[in-house]
Amino acid sequence: MPFDYNTSRKKLVLPEYGRNIHNMVEYIKTIEDKTERTRLAHSVVAVMGNLNPHLRDINDFKHKLWDHIALIANFDIDIDYPYDPPRAETFLEKPRIVEYGTQPITFRHYGKSIEKMVGAAIELPDSPERDTLLNTIANHMKKSYLTWNRESVEDEVILKDLTKLGKGKIDLSKIKLSESRELINKGKRPQKGKNFKKMK
Repeated sequence: MPFDYNTSRKKLVLPEYGRNIHNMVEYIKTIEDKTERTRLAHSVVAVMGNLNPHLRDINDFKHKLWDHIALIANFDIDIDYPYDPPRAETFLEKPRIVEYGTQPITFRHYGKSIEKMVGAAIELPDSPERDTLLNTIANHMKKSYLTWNRESVEDEVILKDLTKLGKGKIDLSKIKLSESRELINKGKRPQKGKNFKKMK
């Protein structure tokens, strides 16, 4: 008797659920009574949820599972869905074109977000909170710079760039930059040494 290899079987629509789930859905389609089909579909959805617990982190994950039932059945299963079932036409539509930002970035290694943050900070009234915010931004700029240049970065470079981003509205005497090694090591978890007992 020849072996029944997966390569010779029907291709799975959603391989992550395995062939048994696909076979269950195909079996449900053969049931004549719609109420019984729906009952069995609920049971299969419960099994699908157990097979893929990571889906529980997705908002409305049960809706997702019922959509997957429709996909596995090739949209050809007559059951009472607890949600609006997806339409086959939806999957034939071309994806929308993503519009990329056209605004120039002054310093690409800092990113647009830093530029916006500096712009918002310089509009704040002079206060300790404003100084703290600008210091945080300046140190983040230095850390971002170190991402591209691990060897060293002169504080004068960061302050010069900050002045340009802040359009000359920042009092640099209030900016205190951290040491490069502190910024690089910040957030790293300390390595735990292993204790070995000497054999007696």
